[in-house]
Amino acid sequence: MKETVDERRKIALESFNRLLTIMEELRVKCPWDRKQTIESIRHLTIEETYELSDAILSGDLSEVRKELGDLALHLVFYAKIASEQRAFDISDVLNGICEKLIRRHPHVYGDTEANDARTVEQNWEQIKLKEKEENGARNTRKSALSGVPSSLPALLKAFRMQEKARGVGFDWNKKNEVWEKVQEEIQEFQEAEASGSLADAESEFGDLLFAMINYARFAGINPEEALERTNRKFIQRFQHIEQRAYEQDKDVKDMTLDEMETYWNEAKKITASS
Repeated sequence: MKETVDERRKIALESFNRLLTIMEELRVKCPWDRKQTIESIRHLTIEETYELSDAILSGDLSEVRKELGDLALHLVFYAKIASEQRAFDISDVLNGICEKLIRRHPHVYGDTEANDARTVEQNWEQIKLKEKEENGARNTRKSALSGVPSSLPALLKAFRMQEKARGVGFDWNKKNEVWEKVQEEIQEFQEAEASGSLADAESEFGDLLFAMINYARFAGINPEEALERTNRKFIQRFQHIEQRAYEQDKDVKDMTLDEMETYWNEAKKITASS
């Protein structure tokens, strides 16, 4: 017999309440949990987020479930610490995100029309900027890019900045225009490299990467995920070369480039058929 929506909701709430209870007990009874602060678990949260990302890219939903559990723990951990400091509690956190979702989905909870994802994204960014102004930003005028964390990896940061700029209307109109920009940046990089100036070549290479990320966005590709998948392919194929070397009692560095290329292509065939 299938569970009803209400039954599943009840089970979910009971599970969340169980986690809150365990967190309260750990803050009292466990020396390690008791000594933690919001600052001390920050690096662990970053690590858990990357572990979730790895699980998602691997396509292992069992691991995704486990990593989501770890992040849920961190959510209630931060809220518990803050409640002890009388700053906020878990209900403030959850009600805050509920209110934000309602405000930023006026096409669902209001009378605004949005029939495609891009319009929704643009509305989201415009509403976000208006919220910042209403929260006291009138005298300091927040940039549309201010919501992009400065600590993000450069590739992901570029992607998010481009998305933010698109949200306020600063974007190319057509994909082919972006590709023309990529071609222009390739030419400028080649010229800078030929000039012998490393600083100029580095600057132009950065521009080229930024343009490529922009094109990926127009093509519907997340460049961070695309590059990570390529990283994983490289690891698999290079480790295959290492395995072949080991089987021959050789060190990889003693192999010829032709031998490495042969085993690299062998690895490509294996991964393509798997």
